[in-house]
Parts: sequence; C-alpha cells; structure tokens
Amino acid sequence: MLSSQEIQQKLDSVLFQVQKPGRYTGGELNQVVKDWEMVETKVAFVFPDIYDLGMSNYGLAILYDLVNQRDDALAERAYSPWTDMEAVMREHNIPLFSLESKQPIANFDILAFSLPYETLYTNTLNILDLSRIPIFSRDRTEAHPLVIAGGHAALNPEPMHAFIDAFVIGEGEEVIQEIIDHYQKWKQKDAPREELLHSLAQIWGVYVPSLYESHYFEDGTLSHMEKLYDQAAMPVIKRIVPKLPPPTTNLLVPFVNTVHNRLPIEIMRGCTRGCRFCQAGMITRPVRERSVQEILDALQEAMDKTGFEEVGLLSLSSSDYTHVLELVRAVSEKFGERALSISLPSLRIESFSVDLMDALKETRRSGFTLAPEAATERMREVINKPVSTQQLLDTACEIYSRGWTNIKLYFMIGHPEETLEDVKAIADLCKAVLKEGEKVIGRKAKVTAGVSTFIPKPHTPFQWSPCDTEEQILAKQALLKRELRGPGLKLNWNESKETFLESSLSRGDRRLAEVIFGAWKKGAKFDAWFEHFNYDTWLEAYAEVDIDPDFYTHRPRHIDEVFPWDHIDSTVRKKFLTEDFLMSKRRETRIDCRHRCFACGILPTFTKLRMQNPGEIWQCPEVKPHKERGNHLPTKEDRNLAKVV
Repeated sequence: MLSSQEIQQKLDSVLFQVQKPGRYTGGELNQVVKDWEMVETKVAFVFPDIYDLGMSNYGLAILYDLVNQRDDALAERAYSPWTDMEAVMREHNIPLFSLESKQPIANFDILAFSLPYETLYTNTLNILDLSRIPIFSRDRTEAHPLVIAGGHAALNPEPMHAFIDAFVIGEGEEVIQEIIDHYQKWKQKDAPREELLHSLAQIWGVYVPSLYESHYFEDGTLSHMEKLYDQAAMPVIKRIVPKLPPPTTNLLVPFVNTVHNRLPIEIMRGCTRGCRFCQAGMITRPVRERSVQEILDALQEAMDKTGFEEVGLLSLSSSDYTHVLELVRAVSEKFGERALSISLPSLRIESFSVDLMDALKETRRSGFTLAPEAATERMREVINKPVSTQQLLDTACEIYSRGWTNIKLYFMIGHPEETLEDVKAIADLCKAVLKEGEKVIGRKAKVTAGVSTFIPKPHTPFQWSPCDTEEQILAKQALLKRELRGPGLKLNWNESKETFLESSLSRGDRRLAEVIFGAWKKGAKFDAWFEHFNYDTWLEAYAEVDIDPDFYTHRPRHIDEVFPWDHIDSTVRKKFLTEDFLMSKRRETRIDCRHRCFACGILPTFTKLRMQNPGEIWQCPEVKPHKERGNHLPTKEDRNLAKVV
C-alpha cells in the first residue's frame, strides 16, 4: 500500500488530467488535520458519490465535527472519484485516500458510509474495491477497518447485509462516540474481530447483520429472522438523540461549486404530518426544535467562520417550526447589513402564512417551491395531505403578488388508488396556478411541475403497496407531456427504469446482495446519474441469480406479511402503519399529531427520554389514544381490502 507521501506525489503528477481537481485536493477552509501518529482512533467518513454532492451532506458534516472534538480520535473525508479520476487511480495504482492527510482509506480504523438512498449501493462496493478492502464482510480480518453505514437507506439494511459490518439505525450523534469507545476497548484487548461485532451489537441502535439469519417460505416471502447471538437485540430499535447537539458551525468551505453553496442550520428534526408515502417523516419522529436564540447564535458564529452569504434553515417541514416567523424576522434584522439570503427549502401550503411571505420577500429569488404531491383532493386524502385546491390557489396568488415569478410545484404519480383522471388533474392544477399568476404579474408568471414517481418505502403506511408498472408510468408521463405545454409551463420527470431499481432495492431482502454484487461486477456504478445508469445491467444481474425484480416492485402483499425490515424498529409500530394503510383505502385522514396523539409508537420512547432530559423542546403530546382514533386489530374485511391487486 502506498504511503500518504507517495499518494500526494502521484496526485501532483496526475490531477491535471481530470475534471475539477479541487474535488481531490482537500485543504478547504475549516478542515481538521491532526497528527496521524498521535491519535488513537482514525475514522473515515465516506459519501459514496462525488464531492459536489457529498460536501452538501449535513449529516456527515455534523459527525465530522463531533468526532474531531475528541482528543483521542480524528475524522477525515472521502468521496467517490468521478469516472475520469477513477481511471487515473487504477492506471497509476492509487488507492482511495482521505482528503485531509492523503492516507489510504484502508489505513483507517473505522470506515463510515452514509447511505441516504439505495442507488448508492454499487458505489459503496466500488469504494471498498478502490480502497483494497474486501468487499464482503466475511472476508475481513482484524487488519481491516471496521465498515459501518447509516442513513435513511439503512432502515432496511438487508440488501447490503453482506458488505457492511454494522449498521447505525437512526441518529448518529451519540452512537458514533459509543462505537469509537467500543472499538478502542476491543483494540486494546487484541481480541478476535468477532468479539468486536458482539460488543457493537449491544449498543442501542447498532445492527450487526452477521449475527442474524433469515428464513423464507416456499413462495419466497420471509418467514422470520433468527438471532445467532443471544445478546443481539431483537428488534433493533432506532437510536434517538434526546436533545439536538449545538448546531455545527465549523463547516468546511469547498473550493468547487457544490449542490448547496450555503450555510446549513438544522432548526428542527422530525415531522408530525404523517404523509403516508414519506419515509423520512415516519423514521425521524419525534419532533425536536431548537430555540430561536440558539439558531441566531449559531448563525453568527458560522458566518464569521465561513463567509457564506446564504443560509438554509433546514428541516423536513420548515414552516411547521413553531417560531418560524419570529426566526425569519430575527435573522433579517440581525444580519440585514450582510444582505444574507434566507432559504426555507421545505415549506407546506397548510402552514405557510402571508406574514411569512412578507418576512421572506427581502431575500427572495425568482423561484418559490410548494409540494402539493397530488392534484385532486381525493388523492390528497389517500396520501394524508388534506390541503384544499382553493388553499393552494390562494397561496399561489399571494406568492405572485409579492414578486416571485416562478412557482415550482412538486407532484408524485403512481400513488395507490390513482387514476388517469388524477394525473390529468396535475396539468389542470398547474394551469390554474399559472392563471392566478397571470392575473397578478401577467406573462412573467411561470409554473414548473416536477413530477416524480411513487416508490413504496419501508416503515411507511404504503410499504404494502405495489409500484406502478412501466406501462402505467409511461402512459401517465405521456399524458402530462401532452397536457403541460405552452408559454409559462415546464415539466420535469424521472425515468421509469430508475424508479424500478430503487423500488426493488428499497424493499429488498438479503438475497439482493448477490444482485448488487453481480451488477457492480458488470460495471454498474453511479446509478443515480442518468448518463451512467444501465438498467439492462441490473436485469442481467437479477437473471444470473434467478431472481425476478417484479417480486419486490409489483407483487401484491398481504397485510400480515413479514417484511425483511420488521426486525428493525423505527419506533413507529407496524400496527399503526397497518391501520393507516387501511385508512388510506377508505380515504380517511389523520390531523397533525401535534394536536392529537394516534399512538404511533414513539410516545413510550419519547417519555423515557424526556424523563432523562427534562426541559427539552419536544413536540409529542402526552395523551392516551382514544379508542375511536384507531389502534384496532385488522378485521376480516380489512384483510381482504388490504390484499393489493
């Protein structure tokens, strides 16, 4: 293996051959470089996509800062090299290296992947290969790094079970520290690798897949998951941080343009809306909010350290933050002389006010984004997003009247119970919004429709639902292409085959590890990039192991089916999800659970944590669910209704 000095020498001679050498140099403002020899434990945080995307990943930025606050540990970064750089690295025998010290990734003690979405799986394997680390967990020895992974895709870890030593289920701020502590104790004992895995399995929120075995029925569905180690958890319960740590302010400032060139500050975590398609809203419960003063103090410190001129006030639902209007006004007042631009990237129609628009108008840009998700009130009841069409039109009128010229509307096709009439309504609603704009600002008004395709996700009420077939998706997209034409209208959509891949991987089981490995061996990588994605490669990989992807994408699921992720507890009970799924069939909605508790399952964990952390800002009511609010066992009629056909 090359030394860090040898890697740097080689980089000096080859970087002129690649696009954007700044992706690979390191040296950014606020990076942390420690004395390699003086630090006990080395952690490499890896985002398995290019630097331009990974540098905008706020979760890794938080963990990077937290680990580097320890005297006995260091954290460095690595990203997937773009294809030109990978070719150069393989030609010149350069292993994947960290940006800070140029150390080979294989020299680190812990290799921590972020897996926010499933189309990063083949990149993860490619990184292990570039790092000279065995791809399969079973082939690693005490001489190799501990390979861990976390992120939203880790809530169904089974498709990647063969490649990852341990998964972090849930929030990482505390558990990463415990993993380091356990690793250090194991290292000092000079014990077998198996003992480290046994130790990690006893940490709240850590799942070690090699300590479990899956069993299947003859029809291919899962029978049960068996523990192979007595002290391993069953189920593995999602890790929850009872108090959000102080916002990270020592953020790195990239040399090249990234997806989000702004200062991110998380103002709130979790969501109480209960959209039935939304995995993030289910798995990040409960809501925890930061105070306005804490956010202002963090902004001041971060701006002084970074020089960013735009701030993103981040959450799943920024306008649901209790003090959002007070916060926006305070930011504008405090930093007005710096001409700071405020971005609220996630706004809800039902919680967006005229006063908030007025507070934002001084930092407006040309575009404004809203996400109705469905165009008819019937479909919005199915997905539990009960916003009236008139409310959307009134909001659009207010937006245009305050100087914004382009409203971006996000929709999703393929929802359960959807018809072609519901799809056509997307075009009709976009035209109606444009008409409101033309009344106010004339032909300057524009509407952009972003239309994605529904993908059923684990731990959501729609985890039982099938994904649309390619024929259905193409028919719906063709309808929208015909209808959404003319001045002021624009349509963006995603490719159907990308939907199928993500759908099969998101609800996959352990057998898909062979498919992922086979696809990577055939050249699959950068599957999230349309110019590199090749679905035929994946179909060949499925065929080689005699697996039909339709089993995971289009197959009907019975209400009592055991899912590959059922032993992973997101703290939202499966009984609650079942009930919500059946309610969707009847077009019944739930109000925001800030106002009424529906016993989703988070309350017991919340109560325990709040007892340990009194005085924190939580949004989860301490009320018992009323019997009329549900929580009944499915009836025979419900079971028949839930057989998706």
